Amino acid sequence: MPNETLQASGQFARSLAAQAASFLPNLLVAVLILAAGFVVANWLARLVIGAFRHSTHVDPTVLGPLGAIVRYVVIILALLVALGQVGVQMTSLLAVLGAAGLAIGLALQGTLTNIAAGIMLLWLRPFRIGDFVEAQNISGTVREIGLFVCHLETFDGVFVFVPNSGLWNVWLRNHSRSGSRLVAFAVSLPRAVDFDAAKDLLVETLRPPEEAPGLKEVEAYLDQLSGDAQVVVVRTHVDPNQVAEAQHTMPEMIRTALSRRFGADGEPKTIQRLVPADSDPSRYLAG
Repeated sequence: MPNETLQASGQFARSLAAQAASFLPNLLVAVLILAAGFVVANWLARLVIGAFRHSTHVDPTVLGPLGAIVRYVVIILALLVALGQVGVQMTSLLAVLGAAGLAIGLALQGTLTNIAAGIMLLWLRPFRIGDFVEAQNISGTVREIGLFVCHLETFDGVFVFVPNSGLWNVWLRNHSRSGSRLVAFAVSLPRAVDFDAAKDLLVETLRPPEEAPGLKEVEAYLDQLSGDAQVVVVRTHVDPNQVAEAQHTMPEMIRTALSRRFGADGEPKTIQRLVPADSDPSRYLAG
């Protein structure tokens, strides 16, 4: 009896060793295929992004998701080939993947929502790479749009990692989308200052340069009048990339021009930037 047990154990060990000897090479090849797949996926994704980056027909906004799609497709193909190498049947594998996909989909509903939101952002293009956007409590310059998240950079250089659903399911303002931005200031002047002269001076001082024909002319009008002051609103449209510079330089230009022309008696009492209210922007609309 003990001899029969030893013989059975020996046969089992020899059979196990034979199976391991035939399986290990396949397993090693499968591991090599997976490793090569990851390397090729990363290399091909960089190659595709680099090739399309220099093309004038491809928007930089789609480069990140395009590279991610190429990478994931190559990895999935390498995984399927590796599983086939170790003897996994494709029909059984597809059935398992279907069931696993359903379970994963139910468990990762939020992630799938971000993917759907990313596809809609790429399709409708509410913003592009380099645009400054504002969505509820999030604002910053768009640096990358991915399948799952967007990368934003705030004005003070802070990196913001935003899920796509956080930009798709809420209201969003794109400060860079329009061809020009309105910049307006309310200038409070003493009543003694000649209104027509002050108006002409402000228009001439802030007139856009000739090399920027797309920008509109400066407008100035009397907005308020009291016993000791008159409020003149001066406004113009500037390039979206020059809004910050215009906000910084226009008050100084207004103060300097009025002081030089009218002296100390013409010194503006206040110079205040006006931001059109969302509830009533009609006073700032042209035509």
